[in-house]
Amino acid sequence: MRISQLEGRRVALWGWGREGRAAYRALRARDSGSGIRDSKAGGALPLTLFCGEDEVEQANALGDPALQVETEATAERLAAFDVVIKSPGISPYRPEAMAARERGTAFIGGTSLWFAERPDARTVCVTGTKGKSTTTALLAHLLRAGGHRTALCGNIGLPLLELLDGEAELWAIELSSYQTRDVAASGVRPEIAVVTNVFPEHLDWHGSEQRYVEDKLALLTDARPRIAVLNADDPRLAALPLPDSDVRWFGRADGWHMRGDALHRGDDFVLDTRDVPVPGRHNRGNLCAVLTAIDALGFDGAALASHAVSFRPLPHRLQTLGVRDGITYVNDSISTTPHASLAALDVFRDRRVALLAGGHDRGLDWSGFAEAMKLRAPVAIVTMGQNGRRIHDLLAPVARAGGFVLADATDMADAIGRARAVLGDEGVILLSPGAPSFGPYRDYTERGRHFAELAGFDPKAISGIPGLGIA
Repeated sequence: MRISQLEGRRVALWGWGREGRAAYRALRARDSGSGIRDSKAGGALPLTLFCGEDEVEQANALGDPALQVETEATAERLAAFDVVIKSPGISPYRPEAMAARERGTAFIGGTSLWFAERPDARTVCVTGTKGKSTTTALLAHLLRAGGHRTALCGNIGLPLLELLDGEAELWAIELSSYQTRDVAASGVRPEIAVVTNVFPEHLDWHGSEQRYVEDKLALLTDARPRIAVLNADDPRLAALPLPDSDVRWFGRADGWHMRGDALHRGDDFVLDTRDVPVPGRHNRGNLCAVLTAIDALGFDGAALASHAVSFRPLPHRLQTLGVRDGITYVNDSISTTPHASLAALDVFRDRRVALLAGGHDRGLDWSGFAEAMKLRAPVAIVTMGQNGRRIHDLLAPVARAGGFVLADATDMADAIGRARAVLGDEGVILLSPGAPSFGPYRDYTERGRHFAELAGFDPKAISGIPGLGIA
């Protein structure tokens, strides 16, 4: 649905975070000369905003007479609108949304609006349970190194609608599982879709593991990209029939793949990835996805691969903050699944590590993590947050048998203190929670900043995403 098609319809915005504000600005920017002015009143398109109590004052401060602000997004109120433009964090599976949809309300996101407005843009959409941000940023970095004006945007920290009129040759777009169906809803086929991996996450938003997988893979099955770049090592992706897409695999011997730390395209050695400044071989392996996408765009990935050594790693992703009193502090606050915590531990498998784990409880299964701890556990695991006690109880028999220290902390400060006490004057305190930050923190960025502050580092100096926007 294009913005001009909202003319004459009853339209609401649901959510007033950065995505919601971007949608509002995009609609108002199109009010003059785009055909979405209210034909009866002759003024701007009437909008109703559903937001939190603490956001009402900010919205009213806009002084927009055509904007009505409400705080109760009930099924009855939502059903009063033809179209609701929803922020990504609001699940369409909430009962009030499903009830309104049954009564005819259409729910779309800003991602859908952008794609409908920019159908000719050359887009590379990147998603995956783990590694999608680094993959997207690395893609933009290499394309820019090749002289291509490239946008880095999407879920990584810059809503697409903030660049509605941006001019770029190529668009590197990160999409969360909250946004992948929006691409399909736009009716526009991406040029390329990259999927790094798929395993359970965000079950509270999606409602079930099956629905999460279906929503994530909608970027492939429903959006029907012209080219799909897929991880050959992921069993869900390997089994997926995609008759409408040209599938290019990474991680296979006949394409881009890793042999130890060595990057190869087919039989040809291209790069020793130990000099690429992203932590963990699994992250460096995402370079294979990036180079496969670059080849798919019609460029020579091998000619650009060496520029990966100048990539600036992203914050909150296995980010080494520094050393205090012999302890190295590593911020992996972006980690929201047990799989991510296991990958983080593997990076530091040769160090004395105290892992800080736990956060918002989305009902994810930690039994696989517990099994892994029977084989290779860190020196200590300190649990915290809403699901901390549940993780602690699951690990207790494993800790007794394996001889690692297990503690349950009341908050982040307590967790760091307990980890310090175990490690003494040497080791790594690794914040890789394996769970979202909701509760004491607004998001993973705020959690990572608090960790840095408690460890004695400047929280403002660790959070900028390099390269956002068009360059």
